[in-house]
Amino acid sequence: MAYDLITMGRIGVDLYPLQTGVPLPQVTSFGKFLGGSATNVAVAAARLGRDTAVITRTGEDPFGEYLHQALRDFGVDDRWVTPVPGLATPITFCEVFPPDDFPLYFYRRPKAPDLEIDAHELDLEAIREARIFWVTGTGLSEEPSRTATLAALAHRAKAGTTVFDLDWRPMFWTEPAAARPFYEEALRHTTVAVGNLDEVEVATGVREPHAAAEALLAAGVELAVVKQGPKGVLAVHRDGTTAEVPPLPVNVLNGLGAGDAFGGSLCHGLLEGWDLERIMRHANAAGAIVASRLECSSAMPTTEEIEAAVTAGEVR
Repeated sequence: MAYDLITMGRIGVDLYPLQTGVPLPQVTSFGKFLGGSATNVAVAAARLGRDTAVITRTGEDPFGEYLHQALRDFGVDDRWVTPVPGLATPITFCEVFPPDDFPLYFYRRPKAPDLEIDAHELDLEAIREARIFWVTGTGLSEEPSRTATLAALAHRAKAGTTVFDLDWRPMFWTEPAAARPFYEEALRHTTVAVGNLDEVEVATGVREPHAAAEALLAAGVELAVVKQGPKGVLAVHRDGTTAEVPPLPVNVLNGLGAGDAFGGSLCHGLLEGWDLERIMRHANAAGAIVASRLECSSAMPTTEEIEAAVTAGEVR
């Protein structure tokens, strides 16, 4: 079976405070959720009816068992989620200070299992046959995940749609300044690049949205998607088509996970063959809906919820 979407990258357990506006030392209760950007994108697309799978690794521990069960509950194939003996499943804490302050605390040391993905263990034919293949910048931050990510991209050779989520997390890099050559190599093998202003600057050296989009196209992609926060999203296709869509009004509760909802909806729209503006409007709406909710993976919206938000022009 050819999957609609295979993602490759981060997974972990999100422990989010059930009290908003409270510093972490004073928080007394937390909710436990499936997390990790690549994994959340697969969940978001599955919520929209897509056949999805994720390639990643967990610890050989109870939290790893929890993630397998959560993936199955969300309808995401977990056959390529394997344990790494001796490493703990990552945990991420956050603080929630709406509308725009959500500090993250990653517990991924001495090393996160999802950075132990090995090229020799990849199902390269499944990767090549997937309608969309999604990789992240975090996957390039350490070996053997870096080699595995680039090997998967090279084998796929732009078959179908190949998305590079620029996903810049400087704390995951021992030498952040050395990241750009690996980003440039990944861009050579991808058809779609997605990132915010910080991320496109890391990848291209350019921060102005239109110039950054052009730089991403020059690096080899067919579609550049630049997320501009409160200014909305800019999408530029190599054929000259451009869409610049403002954000939907929303009362933000937790902005974390909005980008992953955007990504899952982006994949859905690409698979549906929608025009660029419609894709961006629906992806924006998906992200806004998740921003209005506390959790990430379990907050991913349905098709009906996204359509309602697009029609209303706001998240209610």
